[in-house]
Amino acid sequence: MKIVCVRNMPFAEEAFSTLGTTTVLEGRALTADDVRDADLLAIRSTTRVDRGLLEGSRVKFVGTATIGTDHMDIPWLEEQGIAWCSAAGCNANSVSEYFVAALLCLAQRHGFTLAGRTVGVVGVGNVGRLVVQKAEALGLRVLQNDPPRYEQTGDSVFMPLDRILPEADILTLHTPMEKAGAHPTFHLADTAFFQRLKRGCLFVNAARGAIVDSDALLRAMAEGLVAHAVLDTWEGEPAFRTDVLDRADIATPHIAGHSFEGKVMGTVMVYRQACRFLGRAPAWRHEPLMPEPLVPELDVEAGERQPEAVLREIVRRVYDIEADDRRLREGREGGAAARAAHFDALRKNYPMRREFPFTRVRLRGAPEPLGETVRRLGFQVETAG
Repeated sequence: MKIVCVRNMPFAEEAFSTLGTTTVLEGRALTADDVRDADLLAIRSTTRVDRGLLEGSRVKFVGTATIGTDHMDIPWLEEQGIAWCSAAGCNANSVSEYFVAALLCLAQRHGFTLAGRTVGVVGVGNVGRLVVQKAEALGLRVLQNDPPRYEQTGDSVFMPLDRILPEADILTLHTPMEKAGAHPTFHLADTAFFQRLKRGCLFVNAARGAIVDSDALLRAMAEGLVAHAVLDTWEGEPAFRTDVLDRADIATPHIAGHSFEGKVMGTVMVYRQACRFLGRAPAWRHEPLMPEPLVPELDVEAGERQPEAVLREIVRRVYDIEADDRRLREGREGGAAARAAHFDALRKNYPMRREFPFTRVRLRGAPEPLGETVRRLGFQVETAG
């Protein structure tokens, strides 16, 4: 059994070597020659999997350690009898924590309060559900849009875009990227979409870059329809447009889901699916290999401060989203190729980021509602007078 895994999959070699001879290569540079003799292929979103890569190879199983699959030609894989899987939900909590960090950062930067505002969540799958939960923990009123789920359930909680766009103070996208089907999302956020927004909206895209028409977004910002933009995904990435970068309040290199736990669970889920495909019981466990948390404990004095200021301090000390923003902006000079190389390098060398549940917060002098909010965001909490 020969297995090819891409780099940036934590513990991939340890996991897949229990199934066969494992080679680890760069994902974006993977070629047909690299995989010709492979039986299994484990990738992330930087690898395009299609006829050009796999035709004539021995590959019978492809697993992507990501929630998205738009980098895979699934109809061709199925036509060739090649089994495939994704890691849906692996980094959902990571993306929801990114959303929290972004909102708290912008609220502090621009001097507004989140509680009581309305957020529209477009796409309420694995990620969107957790975004809804954390938005409610922050005291936001939540409106949800997910046409496929509405068709499946008939639940009136899923509202049409025409209802949520004019009401949302904050709008966040969490849909897959689909060019066809009953509910295509390519350029979902186009000129007509932005024209329906509540003026002065805060706009977040941590889903897929091509869901947003970049020119339409720039026009919406110029016209004041979008006051602030948080962009983690970009049309044409890894290259990114500097005119879009310059208008974004927070700009990051597709790392919303890059918590260490999110990436590890991607490896785990693909490994387990590969075992199922091979008819073998999983023999590898990731738990003994997990490192100690980077920020195991925090001592925070609430005092007379506003609750959202306390939340901002707690979140920033575990995940500083502005550091990710600064690193991306450092690569704005040069041509498209240089920017793309910078973008890829940031993703490849992304510093370890642990999720909120691995930090215990000792809150002093905090009212119980604040402690409960911190718990609902995922932290372990101890309160003291």
